[in-house]
Amino acid sequence: MNSLAFLVIDVQKGMFPEKDPVYNGDALLLKLQGLLDKARSCGVPVIYVQHNEGPGEQLETGASDWEIHPSVAPQEGEAVIQKFTPDSFHETNLQQVLTEKGIRSLVIAGLQTDFCVHATSTRAAELGYEVTVAEDVHSTWGQGGQTAQEIIERHNRQFRGFAAVKKASEIEFC
Repeated sequence: MNSLAFLVIDVQKGMFPEKDPVYNGDALLLKLQGLLDKARSCGVPVIYVQHNEGPGEQLETGASDWEIHPSVAPQEGEAVIQKFTPDSFHETNLQQVLTEKGIRSLVIAGLQTDFCVHATSTRAAELGYEVTVAEDVHSTWGQGGQTAQEIIERHNRQFRGFAAVKKASEIEFC
């Protein structure tokens, strides 16, 4: 049983609108595809997390924007965890899925750096998982007087306090 899993957080169509896509979105999708290929070729479980919002919101459950981006869509048999808060463990079955698969280490990538990736990575470390954050495979939008790149860099520094932080090219699954 492989004790490592690849956790892909909230890479949904609504995060890539034409007018204002997530920062560096095309590059993120390409790097994510590469990590998915590496994980799958090593037999590492890929687990997706999908954020759900209410009627009229960007990621409204069941709407087109809620769907996982087609360029990185789950393959048959890969788990998709439904969540309603930034923390992928909060009131979801993620912990149960990881326990059933014997997972103790996570590689984490996805969206949004300063919300769901931050909350989930922090919680995973608190729960005792060995966490690796793919430093160039998470993103956000600029806000609060900071550019998206500044927010990403700040969070990568914070992640280093409790996780390994590696470029996609440095991450090995087998």
